[in-house]
Amino acid sequence: MKPDKRAHVAVLLAAYNGMAFIEQQMKSILHQEVVVVTIFISVDLSSDSTYEWCKQLEEANENVTVLEYGERFGGAAKNFYRLIKDVEFSEFDYVSFADQDDIWSLDKLSHGINKMEVANAEAYSASVIAFWEDGREKLIDKSQPQKQYDYLLEAAGPGCTYIFTNEAASLIKGYLNSFPGLNDFVLHDWLSYALLRHNHFLWFIDPEPKMYYRQHDSNQVGANSSFIGMVHRVKFIISGQAFESIALLVKSLDISSVELSSRKGLFLFALQARQLRRRRADQLFAFIALCYLAIKGSKAILSKRYWSVGTKG
Repeated sequence: MKPDKRAHVAVLLAAYNGMAFIEQQMKSILHQEVVVVTIFISVDLSSDSTYEWCKQLEEANENVTVLEYGERFGGAAKNFYRLIKDVEFSEFDYVSFADQDDIWSLDKLSHGINKMEVANAEAYSASVIAFWEDGREKLIDKSQPQKQYDYLLEAAGPGCTYIFTNEAASLIKGYLNSFPGLNDFVLHDWLSYALLRHNHFLWFIDPEPKMYYRQHDSNQVGANSSFIGMVHRVKFIISGQAFESIALLVKSLDISSVELSSRKGLFLFALQARQLRRRRADQLFAFIALCYLAIKGSKAILSKRYWSVGTKG
């Protein structure tokens, strides 16, 4: 039993060229209320002084650990996969993701954990307030009702809102270690949501935002709440990369009820569009995109090469 009865949270923070914003974000994490926070930072090979700044922060704070530096991950997903696999979080009650450039409310973690306990949930995500440097702000609501197979086409919201119980985070770690192909999955928040939903972990999506989600030119994935954002998601679905990600999930999770290696299978999948996205508009766009794939899909998309990925190593 820990001497401090407050929840102990391992915060996994992926950083890259973050000097413009990381200090403000780090302050909002270090000052979280009612919980005991330990921050683990993985810095992708950067051209600024992000790593040196993080090392100075580590020297000044016993609850900050910076992982070994020098590897080029090339994107947030692989950086987070490194954190999940390399951080020993078995003694923590909860595990949380963090980006380098957001701003957390001081009760972000305690509020989320309380919601999880009330709902008996094992994973948590939330709506956010997107904000821009020109002062604009917008609520991004992610709390629409979950659907049977929404995890095959979308995440539960921005990964920077995610909180997991130790058991849930350990399951994600286990999959990444057992299925090497998953370490190339395009988005860590989408993968985490898929793994836990498929394994019947209860996921709570909170309509109440507890963080400011910074929007700027270097965002790898932004708010995408407009019509243009919806069009972007359609293009993503019909791209080879997105289809490969879906196929990887179906294969790795052994989802026998979904068959995507033929045009007939794609059409049947498209007919389930109401169970593939949470927002109604996104359901329509998913239906259109999947029908396009079924009608115009290239031989590469329908080939068996997608169905050989994701096997255990």
